[in-house]
Order: sequence, then structure tokens, then C-alpha cells
Amino acid sequence: MRFTRALAAAGLVAAAAAAQDATFTQRLLTPETALKAAQGALARCRSNGFQVAVAVVDRAGILQVLLRDRFAGPHTPEMATGKAWTAVSFRTNTTELADATQAGRPQSGIRNRPGVVAVGGGLMIEAAGSLVGGIGVSGAPGGKEDDGCAAAGIAAIKDSLEL
Repeated sequence: MRFTRALAAAGLVAAAAAAQDATFTQRLLTPETALKAAQGALARCRSNGFQVAVAVVDRAGILQVLLRDRFAGPHTPEMATGKAWTAVSFRTNTTELADATQAGRPQSGIRNRPGVVAVGGGLMIEAAGSLVGGIGVSGAPGGKEDDGCAAAGIAAIKDSLEL
């Protein structure tokens, strides 16, 4: 009987160890942190005279925050969201992806995937070595300026991300 109990206990310990291996912990942006990033990006663009939309997505590419300035073009919310989603989905900032997917390059077919926005303005948001989301900006005059505003959004939450 003691042997049976010991065997059962060993089985429970083994099952618990297997259950731990079957799951994992992931880091997620809070809505407040996502909003702060979007506000930081929008403030940077405004200070440079740009009317933009800013989108922040979670690590799965699901929209958390979308801000559109008063005079940003009607296309900018969709473009900003697409840039953030693309950065997360391909785990690559969109300026780098834009270069890697030029015609004639091995990854050029990526541009034909639905939802992919391979132009500057989408950056990954990382914390403690993990991807936690993405930020996309659309409406500044060119990808370099969109990237700068997105980077300012990440800088606005950098202290919160150092976990």
C-alpha cells in the first residue's frame, strides 16, 4: 500500500512537471502603457508639424490603441495599424522589411500577403528580450519621419518596459 501511494505521488510530481513544460508565461502591454506610447508618438509628430495616426498592437497583432490627429488623412488609421501589425507579425521593423522585400529579393513575395504594409513607420516594442507589441505611425512625410515618431512613442514607455 505504501508502494502504491509512493507510486501515485511520483506520478503526480511527473504530471506537474509535464504541465509546467506545456505552458509558458508571456509579457503583455497594459492598455495604459499602449496609450502612453501612442500619445508619445503623436506628441512628437505634432511638435514636428505632422498630422498622423498612431496604432499600438499587442504581441499577437491585435489593436490596443488608435489615435488619429484632427487633420490626418483618412487612410492613416488603416496604414498605421497595418504597419504595427506587420512589424509584430514578421518580427521586423517595417523599414527593414521594406528593403528586404524589394522586387527581385528572396522575400519579395511577402509584399503580396494580405495586410502587409512594407514601408517605414512600424516598429516592434520589446521588453526584457521579448516582443510585447508594435507601434505604427502614418501621415508624416515619409517613412523616416514616421519611424522617428514611433521611436518617440517607445521612448515614452521605456522605463515601464525595463522589467
